[in-house]
Amino acid sequence: MSLLDALTQAVLPVLAIAGAGYALGRLREVDVDPLAAITIYVLTPALVFHSLATTPIGGKTALKLAVGVTAFTLGMVAIAVGVARAIGHPDETRGAMVLASTFPNAGNYGIPLAAFAFGSVSRSTAILYIVFQAVLMYTLGVYLASRGTMASAREAAIEVFTLPLVYALAAAWLARVLSVVPPADSAAMEAIQLTGDAAIPVMLLLLGIQLANTTHGAALRSAVPASLLKLFVAPVVALALAIPLGLPTDVGRVFVLACAMPAAVTPLMLVVEYGEDREGVTAPEFVSTAVLVTTLASTVTLTVLIALLQDGVVL
Repeated sequence: MSLLDALTQAVLPVLAIAGAGYALGRLREVDVDPLAAITIYVLTPALVFHSLATTPIGGKTALKLAVGVTAFTLGMVAIAVGVARAIGHPDETRGAMVLASTFPNAGNYGIPLAAFAFGSVSRSTAILYIVFQAVLMYTLGVYLASRGTMASAREAAIEVFTLPLVYALAAAWLARVLSVVPPADSAAMEAIQLTGDAAIPVMLLLLGIQLANTTHGAALRSAVPASLLKLFVAPVVALALAIPLGLPTDVGRVFVLACAMPAAVTPLMLVVEYGEDREGVTAPEFVSTAVLVTTLASTVTLTVLIALLQDGVVL
């Protein structure tokens, strides 16, 4: 696949929808909370259930993917902490730097991009990725955002079990084990698929609206190291894990793509919710700037990566 094909067939369709959300967010004051609630509690669970109930991905491959996501996350945390200390990054935003460097936007950007770039099986892989990442996000991520206070650690453990996508995963697994998955052409599965498919454009619109409300300014220079780690180091770490794990090619390339996505938006919510107010550049300003910078720069980096993955050059 040429760079132009990767750009026009995979990256630009996704960015066009996100761009519509960005334009709407700039032109009008949009309350994203109701949209986010619908996405989290209705659309995403339906997408997770349908994709995982019908996916051809086997249990062994899913386990390897879970190991890969965990190893990638812990590896990036270690690298980001080391870089932060080496460059003398201020303690006030060190946790924010680690979060921005570690957790990719594998959900409202990664799922649609994987589907456009590699097809329906890749969408199932991307969904499995975000399920495993969500558990780490609301445990390790909350710990990093709060710098490990005991109250936040307890909240983190509880938070995992408030995520509807975890129960959608369990329901899909149970339905497959008991062989009670409704036929694909049944009214039930068609309704679930229709609801789940709506999640993808809504996710992208939400991403655009959130970017429109992003502030940066003084945090721009501070966010550069985290942005470089997210865009250039993360794909290398993912590739180094995908090969020894023995992931099938169609799963491995989505794993690498998901790890290479720009900084996730969820850490921004975590530092707002669990972080402390400090002077100077705040953690929310740092994370929001990293999200904006990496999302814009990913237009180039992801185009190149998709072309390389499609041609089998790097995996």
